[in-house]
Amino acid sequence: MKKAPIFGLLFLIYVLILIGGCSTPERKEINIDVVTDSLKFNKYGFIDDSLDVERVLIEKNKSLADILLPVGLSYNQILKMTRVDDSVFNARKVVSGKYFTVYSNRNDSAKTICCIVYEKNPLDYVIFDFGKSLKVIEGRKELKRIERTLSGVINYSLFQTIAEAKTSPVLALKLSDVFAWQIDFYRIQKGDSFKVIFEEIWVDNKLIDIGRIKAAVFNYHGKDFYAFYFKQDNDLDYFDEHGNSLRKAFLRAPLKFSRISSRFSNRRYHPVLHKYRSHHGIDFAAPTGTPVHAIGDGVVIFAKYKGGAGNYVKIRHNSTYQSGYMHLSKYAKGIRAGVSVKQGQTIGYVGSTGLATGPHLDLRFWKNGQLVNYLKIEFPPSKPIDEKYREEYAALKDSLMMRLNKINNGNFVAAKEN
Repeated sequence: MKKAPIFGLLFLIYVLILIGGCSTPERKEINIDVVTDSLKFNKYGFIDDSLDVERVLIEKNKSLADILLPVGLSYNQILKMTRVDDSVFNARKVVSGKYFTVYSNRNDSAKTICCIVYEKNPLDYVIFDFGKSLKVIEGRKELKRIERTLSGVINYSLFQTIAEAKTSPVLALKLSDVFAWQIDFYRIQKGDSFKVIFEEIWVDNKLIDIGRIKAAVFNYHGKDFYAFYFKQDNDLDYFDEHGNSLRKAFLRAPLKFSRISSRFSNRRYHPVLHKYRSHHGIDFAAPTGTPVHAIGDGVVIFAKYKGGAGNYVKIRHNSTYQSGYMHLSKYAKGIRAGVSVKQGQTIGYVGSTGLATGPHLDLRFWKNGQLVNYLKIEFPPSKPIDEKYREEYAALKDSLMMRLNKINNGNFVAAKEN
């Protein structure tokens, strides 16, 4: 008997929704915890049982009116959509090939459109609710994080090995970021291997991204390199099995997944000048437009055209080290002398300006004012695990290492869903 008022309330809610078409409450007012199985919310957060649904393709070079007038929306309603703040919805930037999802009232002989949904990306969407006045609601779909384990043995490349496991290639990029200071990913060889515990991010039963790498071990040229994710003093970082940070003063390379086309040399044949001369830099061959990253924190001290160096950026990292980036096609937004940059920040893009036969980056590195071979310098690790966190870290590391050791080569499984 005590349940009757609750079911009565739910029935009233359902009737009100039917009367109001697909009128959608603010997200903070939706309390899904108290909704029974008789009230089904769709992926956009409202009940559509009494509505007809049509997906309308956004064709190239067609205006909003061209797309939505044929399905029954009025000029006035379309005009209201174009007046929405650009940060929420920009009618001029709707992406061709995507769809508008159009909901109309099934019980109305005129099939009046009550709302339209536009997905800005796989996660975020905008609802245009046409009632007495236009109501615009931004929403976000439910994310599922699935923890997985993966191992692989390199035959040709890290990308190919991960692609064969049918997960996102973003995992290869994230592994290269984790081990950027320990492993030269330009010199991975056949037989190198890895094991990793990581998260996949799913929306609408589709894999859209790779989340956090929780732990990994990479066997590189016969040596194991470990990484464990841990938080200390509100800072999240990766540490090795001894509690040392994997993050060093500088990245191993300013580009991701290119190749070294020329090394540091006192006598190299110059392909443009056609004579032998010193080459005190490292050339990384990559397509024009490839992002170039600062190898460490610092201040830009030079950013303009410089003869044979072409478009050129030079960074002072501290009183000891400086780095230079030559032959850029263009500079990243905001890069100029006097600007502070962070490690990994994009400072420019690969090009062939100056004396260059093709697109590449020439990286120069100075120690105490002298050009040195960047590939042969050993840098000390960053801040290790603090003594007050040693016991907590050791327990986490031992647990994760045990899990890594249990992963078989070629294994790829869903461990659990978060």
